Amino acid sequence: MNQLVTPKFGVGAPLRRKEDEPLLTGHGIYTGDYSPEGCLHSYVLRSSMAHARISLGNVDEIRAMDGVRMVLTGAELAGKSMPCLARLKQIDGTDYPVPEQPVLCSDTVRYVGDAIAFIVADSLDAARQAGEQLEVDYEPLDVVVGIEKALAPGAPVVWPEFGSNVAFTFGQGDEVRTEEAFAGADRIVSIDLVNNRIVANYMELRGCVAEFSSESGRFKLTLGTQGGHGMRNTICRILGLPEEDLQVITPEVGGGFGTKGFCFREYPLTLIAARELGRPVRWAGERMDHFVTDAHGRDNLSHAELALDDEGRILGLKVDVKAAMGAYLHQYGPFIPHVGTSMSSGLYDIPAVFAKVEGVYMHTVPTDAFRGAGRPEAAYLIERLIDKAGEETGLGPVEIRKRNFIRPEQLPYTTQTGRMYDTGEFTGHLDKALEVADWAGFKTRQAASAARGKYRGIGICSYVEACAFPGSEEATLELDTEGSLTLLIGTQTNGQGHATAYSQVVAEQFGVTIDDVEVIQGDTDRVRKGGGTGGSRSIPIGLPSVRDAGVALVKKIKELAADQLEAGIEDLELESGVVRVVGTDQQVTLAEIAAMAGETLKASEEVRQSEATYPNGTHICEVEVDPETGDVTVENYVIVDDFGVTVNPILLAGQVYGGTVSAISQALCEHTVYDDDGQLLTASLLDYQMIRAADLPDIHFETRNIPSTTNAMGIKGAGEAGSIGGCAAVMNAVQMALKEGAGVSEVIDMPATPLRVWDAIRAAG
Repeated sequence: MNQLVTPKFGVGAPLRRKEDEPLLTGHGIYTGDYSPEGCLHSYVLRSSMAHARISLGNVDEIRAMDGVRMVLTGAELAGKSMPCLARLKQIDGTDYPVPEQPVLCSDTVRYVGDAIAFIVADSLDAARQAGEQLEVDYEPLDVVVGIEKALAPGAPVVWPEFGSNVAFTFGQGDEVRTEEAFAGADRIVSIDLVNNRIVANYMELRGCVAEFSSESGRFKLTLGTQGGHGMRNTICRILGLPEEDLQVITPEVGGGFGTKGFCFREYPLTLIAARELGRPVRWAGERMDHFVTDAHGRDNLSHAELALDDEGRILGLKVDVKAAMGAYLHQYGPFIPHVGTSMSSGLYDIPAVFAKVEGVYMHTVPTDAFRGAGRPEAAYLIERLIDKAGEETGLGPVEIRKRNFIRPEQLPYTTQTGRMYDTGEFTGHLDKALEVADWAGFKTRQAASAARGKYRGIGICSYVEACAFPGSEEATLELDTEGSLTLLIGTQTNGQGHATAYSQVVAEQFGVTIDDVEVIQGDTDRVRKGGGTGGSRSIPIGLPSVRDAGVALVKKIKELAADQLEAGIEDLELESGVVRVVGTDQQVTLAEIAAMAGETLKASEEVRQSEATYPNGTHICEVEVDPETGDVTVENYVIVDDFGVTVNPILLAGQVYGGTVSAISQALCEHTVYDDDGQLLTASLLDYQMIRAADLPDIHFETRNIPSTTNAMGIKGAGEAGSIGGCAAVMNAVQMALKEGAGVSEVIDMPATPLRVWDAIRAAG
């Protein structure tokens, strides 16, 4: 692959990913491919009960088994715990208590999967056998699962010292003003919704390899992350290490979705073992480990109300979210529903808003950020509610939106929860989506479905999200003495195509191909600092720094070349690896310039962004329901998005498709189920359904972009947008199909499984 990039093929060029060839030909290196000499293997013994006091019986006997090198228990790790880094003020201005999540439990376990012991042996089989023979005495304690049950009077309390299962209470907006708006309303529309708990299920399971050098006193940890610097800092906090004593290496990563951004117990455990044993130590998770240990996503129980005047204009919004936290407050867990409710008002001009969030403890796997991290939950709630308001007012799903959208002349617009939307034309992308989806022809298609005994529905979601949050990302560009260009940056690709996107900008500036630019991420020793990847930040936050570093390095190169060529800087151009005097054959190669300098030429820049970006758009989904089986088929799907400046439309489409499919999967089939004893019933891919390619239609995607004013290059983040617009579009379509086809008046929750749909049809008679 040798894609020549000239200035017109920089930002906006539809280049295919240069990362794909090594991955498709089997040359990609993942954590599982790394096996240093003498590597030992480890196994984590996890709790089989959701809540119990525990004691261990035969630890010394297990330590003496053939091939066993180490058995760590909570007794050896007293005082070491997993941190919760989300510290916010509650609605009353107080701090909330944070329970200790021990690296290994010593006396009490609080969910199935809680870690009890860590065994290291010569082989994985030996470690597993030793773990399975370790005697754990369980004294069962009362269990509570489910938000409503956890909040019910007399429910078992996960943390008795805190007095209840309410972990925290946050509030945003103006409660007094909102109550006044409701008091003067002509109509109040309300909705109650469940946002179902889901499991990330990335293709590459978590794993790590820990190494320790007794000579240098330094550690090295190889693992899949969404940012090595943040991972390093968290692990060092747990172990009490100086940050310079730990190098984190991230090779290829087979999916992250937020969940690989967190520190899990196995990482400090393998490092402790590597130091004590003087040998590399590997841990490789299995799919069952993923289900019972890796943080889950979503799991909200929400109530929302709209106050409207007699013309269907919104006067106020109330939101009350109960967010499941699981047994502990995970690394960023409390922050997720908080940032979600900051987006409660969506794209609508709502003069009074009050949103309240209660975090709820229960005996389950903790929850944390999953693709979209609070914003999909907010969009789902307001867009299901706005559809219901359109139905109850008689305005319908299109007019109710248009009547209440924030108008272009109102931008920049600060919402009642403090979000500042800078640019957009929301009616524009709605109208375009309606046109492409042939909204006007829907009744004809609905009648054709009815003639075949099927119900047909069409649903809209016009969404906005906050992403690429305020911050910066340092980029360093180097020209070595061989004339090679290398970019070092602290974001972390998880399959998005960072190397291609960054290289497009560098290649444009230097007149080379994207294959001539090496991009280095995932090594905390080589890359000085980094904010990692999450919240759709890498390209919007990282690329302006890459661009400016390129500008600075080009200037240095031209200054050196100008002396050599006896020409003015303004008369020089870079093309095909040379610096040339414009209009002449006088030139010098980049390698010659670097050799002249006698050292690697470098330029570092860090462009700071002070406000988030706000991508927005409209999803329209059309479904058909079989009343005999309850099966829902997605017949058509249209997306029109505003992402500001598009860097690479091919990469962009891939991100949008991936997020949208994730949302469709959540809406129609993904369902995490615990029984009353806290046992996870959907703990494998035999029991936990995910959407398949055969279940999906072709997705029409296009952009109608208005550049951001908060981003230095006009970019609005896009990595999570599909997951934010998808669920409400699907469920609004299902709701319409059931109402108009079978007279279903009750609100249907996700996931719209065949059984749930069939039951709703039968209940409606």
